[in-house]
Amino acid sequence: MKQARYIDPTTDYGFKRIFGSEVNSELLIDFLNGLFLGRKRIIDLVYNQNEHVGENVETGAVIFDLTCTADNGERFIIEVQRSPQLNLKRRMLYYGSKLITDQAPKGNRRGWNYDISGVYVIVLMDGFRMPGEEDKAYFHDICLCNRDTGQIFYEDLGFIYIELINFVKTESELNSDLDRWLYVLRNMSRMDKLPIYLRKPIFERLFQIGEYSKLSKEERTMYDRSLRNKWDAESIRQTAAIELERARKNGWNEGLQKGKEEGLRQGIEEGVQQGIKKGIKKGIEEGVQKGIEEGVQKGIEKGIQQGREDERAKAEADKKASAIKMLQSGISTELIADVLSMPIEEVEKLTK
Repeated sequence: MKQARYIDPTTDYGFKRIFGSEVNSELLIDFLNGLFLGRKRIIDLVYNQNEHVGENVETGAVIFDLTCTADNGERFIIEVQRSPQLNLKRRMLYYGSKLITDQAPKGNRRGWNYDISGVYVIVLMDGFRMPGEEDKAYFHDICLCNRDTGQIFYEDLGFIYIELINFVKTESELNSDLDRWLYVLRNMSRMDKLPIYLRKPIFERLFQIGEYSKLSKEERTMYDRSLRNKWDAESIRQTAAIELERARKNGWNEGLQKGKEEGLRQGIEEGVQQGIKKGIKKGIEEGVQKGIEEGVQKGIEKGIQQGREDERAKAEADKKASAIKMLQSGISTELIADVLSMPIEEVEKLTK
């Protein structure tokens, strides 16, 4: 593979070579001023003695602990990091808090009266996104604020996160020094010369420092190792992302299947219950109808039977009335019984 003309400034070594020495401090000052968007104007900075590199692979990120002086005389502390993804927000909060607590004197706290300098943690994120964020913003300017009103509660503790993976502006879209800096950080190692749109002394200086051919043999070895570490870390991140997506997809499919099975079971149960309710309702309706029909039929039959019984009773009463009249006319009981087809005993009872 052809060797790139310029080093990658997002490697640990490249970042430190460009920004990590007082000789090149004007580069870091210009970059930081771009990040503050005019809110502060740094004119000088000092690299503090506790500048350090992460203790292991997980925390392996170049860290600059800086004391800055603004054009208004204000002094504040900045920590610049290239940090991995693990526990990102908590880790930055820890670093910022430590920079505050380290300012406390050993004695005379009352006289000190918590005269805390401002503290700002700046994080350059390369190859991964801000945990928990859904949007595609590349610049996050964080401070303490009132949750309800959004009003800033404390100005002098801030966190600036730069998501290089979300910076996708083209050359024609670069409208500010910050845009140009972020474009260089993402693309410098793929360029073969300084572009016209970057023809400024600060970027000319940057590209001079970043030429691979100007590195010593030892520096090239250090840079090559740093570049391989970046590639390895990126490969690990990509593999983890693929595995995570695969796990999500498998989990989704498994959840979908279980959901279908559970939905089918619940559907059957609900269907049975609804079937029972509908069956009861239908049964009642049909039962009522059948009951009406049977009731009508039985009513008719009973009416016929009752009519016959009434007719017989009336005939019997008429016979008795005729027999009484005939008895009163002096007709014999034998003749009455014969004429009316009545038992002679019944006729005789009418004489009493």
